Amino acid sequence: MSERELYCDTCEGVEPFEAPPCADGHGADCPELVCTGCGAAVLVTTFAFHLARANGRRRPAARRRAA
Repeated sequence: MSERELYCDTCEGVEPFEAPPCADGHGADCPELVCTGCGAAVLVTTFAFHLARANGRRRPAARRRAA
């Protein structure tokens, strides 16, 4: 399966997707893809988030000791 073949919910199968002309200037890296079978659009993107510690406490700062 190539990177541009994705599962389409409308077609209920794996279909080729292609990027439409991008007005935002992304070029080939445009996160918007369109199913060539039915025209359904998807947005492919990634995001990052930080996990909070379970107990909510921070570790104490390391202390330097004089020799």
